[in-house]
Amino acid sequence: KIAANKSVEFVKSGMVVGLGTDSTATHAVDKIGELLHQGKLKNIVGIPTSKTTHDQAVSLGIPLSDLDSHPVIDLAIDGADEVDPSMNLKKRVERACKKFIVIVDESKLMTLLGGQWSGYADFPDLFKDCGCVAKLRTCYEKHNGNCIIDLYFKKDIGDMEVASNRILRLIAGVVEQGMFLDMATTVIIVGKHGVTIKNK
Repeated sequence: KIAANKSVEFVKSGMVVGLGTDSTATHAVDKIGELLHQGKLKNIVGIPTSKTTHDQAVSLGIPLSDLDSHPVIDLAIDGADEVDPSMNLKKRVERACKKFIVIVDESKLMTLLGGQWSGYADFPDLFKDCGCVAKLRTCYEKHNGNCIIDLYFKKDIGDMEVASNRILRLIAGVVEQGMFLDMATTVIIVGKHGVTIKNK
């Protein structure tokens, strides 16, 4: 919540803001709604990344639109499962924004993405050399009705752009992959020593 509140400090009146879906990002959406209600923010337009976020924003009175009406977004706020040293993350909204802020606690900082869990359900391994294991996310609300499959790696998967293209091209039925490659402009990290802000 501390990182979420810090991220909202980047939001200024008159902005078009991408509203993320991550559990941490929900705190940022709450804060934006609170500041709008208090009159400290004005003329904000939110672009939600899921139906869940849409419903939350509506309940808070945040005016909403879509990418057709607002193809350029001033700033987007979301959380991440993992962040590597290059600020790559584990999109359509984020691709359209001028500034993308990610909020995490320090436990999410990794040397490589997809290495946090291991030993889950069988799934056709696309990255056999990396010790890839896949698991259907069962304890998570499905974004817009789509299933989410998490991939976990024991070794570095190398070029992230190549890996992304392989996922999208070689696995039938995949709509999108969840890595924000070279997109984050700011990462806000909360840890035992307080809040750290990393900018590109």
